[in-house]
Formats: sequence, structure tokens, C-alpha cells
Amino acid sequence: MSDKPTPRGAAGGSDSGDRIPDGRNFLDASNPDQAHTPAKGTQWTQEDRRIDTRKGMWGATSGPGDTSGYGGIVRTVEMPGSSERPYGGWFDEVADRMEELVPDFSDGLTLVDRGEITFFVRPEKLLELVKVLRDDAALRFESCSCLTCVHYPHMEGREMHVVYGLLSMTHNRRIRLEVALADPGQKDVARTGHSDVDSLPHVPSIVSIYPHVDFQEREAWDMFGVIFDGHPALTRILMPDDWVGHPQRKDYPLGGIPIEYKGAVVPPPDQRRSYN
Repeated sequence: MSDKPTPRGAAGGSDSGDRIPDGRNFLDASNPDQAHTPAKGTQWTQEDRRIDTRKGMWGATSGPGDTSGYGGIVRTVEMPGSSERPYGGWFDEVADRMEELVPDFSDGLTLVDRGEITFFVRPEKLLELVKVLRDDAALRFESCSCLTCVHYPHMEGREMHVVYGLLSMTHNRRIRLEVALADPGQKDVARTGHSDVDSLPHVPSIVSIYPHVDFQEREAWDMFGVIFDGHPALTRILMPDDWVGHPQRKDYPLGGIPIEYKGAVVPPPDQRRSYN
């Protein structure tokens, strides 16, 4: 337990639940007995693709409420269904080669939208797939140009998405890989403000394939609480070491401090009056 005080704005609770004990969760990605966090089955139903149901003009769930006069609007936000072949252009060539080299890599969803293609990948196939994407002459995606996460708290069983942007300088092509993970600790966060490190989502680290994602995986761990198994030193990179919680998760409390302005006091966002 750290002797330092909990930083202002932290979620509260013990920091032992949000820091990785020395090597305890650095799993061996080559060991089949050390399973990564599974998502749901490989078939995405319309319910699986539902991101959220938003009410009112702005979809706000906290704060002063919807004062626009359109509070009765209800809108369902969901991902589109899987794109059908042919995808168009070189997309089919790349998809065929990926399936040939790594059969059954797909998590059941491939999206083509606005001239970009996204392949949803099964977590256990990720390392094998990115290795052939880098090394195969017909693919040659030499760089992982970005790595980030998106938190969809309402997508039960697929709450945390890890997103990889790959670039082929040889062929001047870009693709996106997305790994949807179950987040078993989400209910702990809602109840206590933090989750135990053993209940956070896991995915294999790709540092052995793309060494330059070292810092990007550390940032994703710091901000979203995804554990990258096999990372050489998965520590925080933006927040202090004793910070509790992961600030870019959607279930992270807004926090804040009262602001004084010409004698008036503006309370923190989560303490403001609701007009509903």
C-alpha cells in the first residue's frame, strides 16, 4: 500500500487494485494455459453491436440534464453490420491473404466505411496475425502507426476495444485491427470506484513484433486499464504511479473542484443540479 495520499480527482479506494504487482500479470503469450480475456462468441448480433441508447438532444446522463426541449428523443447508437464481399480495391486481396496465412483470425466482423477497412480479430490470434502482416511480402505492414482503446460500457461482453492502425510503406496501404475484450471488472468499478488488477481485460502485447508500441501500450494501460500480457515493463506513463483508476474509461468519475468566480461558486460537474 502506498503511503502517498490519493491524488485529487482519483477514483478512490486502494491503489493496490490498479497497479500491476511485479510481474504477476505478465503472462507468457506462448503458453496455452494462460488464456487472455475472451470476448463473446464470434457471431455479432444487432444487440451485440449496440453501443448505447441515448435520450434527449445531447444524450447526457449526468449534470444539469437536457434543457433543449427535446428531452423525449430516444436514439440507438450501434455499429453497422459486417460488410459484404467484394470490399473493393485492394481490400479483398489483403483479406484473402490474411485468411490464407492465419485461418479463423476473424472475430466475425469486418467493416468498410469511408474508404477504410477494419478487421475485428480474435485475441488469441492477434500475435500470429500481426507477425504475418509485418513479414509477408504481399502484406508488408511494417509499422503500427497508432494503438489506442475505446470503452463501450454498454456492449456487454465486449466492453473494451483495443484498436491498432497498421501502415504499409511498401504498398502505401493502411488497415485497422480491432480486438473486442470482455471487461469483467466493470461492475467492480461501478460499485467501488476501482477494480482489482486480476479482473481487468487482458490482450497479448505486440511489442515483440512492433517494438515502438511499447509506450503506446503503456498509455493504453494507464488510461483504460488494459493489461498487455508479455509487455516488458507495463507501468503508468502519464499519471503518477500511485494514481487510482484509469481516467479515459467512461465509468471513471468526473471529479473536479469548485470554482469561485466573482463571489459565485460553480460546483464540480458531478455535483451540479439536475433540471430533470
